[in-house]
Amino acid sequence: CFVFIVLSYVQIFRAVLRIPSEPGRHKAFSTCLSHLAVVSLFLSTGIFAHLKPPTTSSPSLDLCVAVLYSVLPPAVNPLIYSMRNQELK
Repeated sequence: CFVFIVLSYVQIFRAVLRIPSEPGRHKAFSTCLSHLAVVSLFLSTGIFAHLKPPTTSSPSLDLCVAVLYSVLPPAVNPLIYSMRNQELK
């Protein structure tokens, strides 16, 4: 899944770079980057949770990582997308 996501973003960025107008590219990048921020937050906490050594595991760290992994991306997602709305700015 991770490789598919990375390849998809490479194709999206290549397509956006082919847009001839500067305002069009800017609008497309602002849409992509907000989504990419949420995806990277989700993936980075998931990677950290699964790759950390079990010997250095503490219950409080596990709880913190679990909250970051499962609660934070869905909670931040509407906030990031609403910041693009001119009325909310």
